[in-house]
Amino acid sequence: MSEQNAVNQPPTAPAPRACRGRLAIIIILVALAAGVAGSFVGTAFGQGPGPWHPGAFMGGPIDPAQADRHVERAIKHLAIEADANADQQAKLVALAKAAVNDLLPLREKAVANRKQGFALFTAATIDRAAVERLRTEQMALADTASRRIAQALGDAAEVLSADQRRTLVERLSSFRGRRHFWHHG
Repeated sequence: MSEQNAVNQPPTAPAPRACRGRLAIIIILVALAAGVAGSFVGTAFGQGPGPWHPGAFMGGPIDPAQADRHVERAIKHLAIEADANADQQAKLVALAKAAVNDLLPLREKAVANRKQGFALFTAATIDRAAVERLRTEQMALADTASRRIAQALGDAAEVLSADQRRTLVERLSSFRGRRHFWHHG
């Protein structure tokens, strides 16, 4: 009887290697997007260091021109790690600058919400409805930022080859926890 079941069962084929690799890249990109979004949003509620210098995210206005310079420098370092050509570097810089320019207004909203949260917390009476409205707005803000980051990562992934993406992920993974991953010393 067990032989009949074995004969009637279709053979299971192993998953194709290309599908597993594609799935791994998608998972890594989603995780990277979530990590970046979480960093920005988490800093909005805390007082940890920002993306460019201590306190930058919530520490005052960011000059868009200065942000563009920082983005260009960071992307060029990443592009070198991925062995990207000049055309790829230019596309990546343009994509990253566009994403940062879209995210900067969200930062201003996060700053205002943080101040509002402090005011709500220190009020003589706690307005739970206002706290809930603020929480809902912050979650929507985080979702918007996360979507924009995911879009930018998808666009960047289309610029780089699979080997370049793999190299970049391996390189970034090896520097986990280091502040300036492109400084080798």
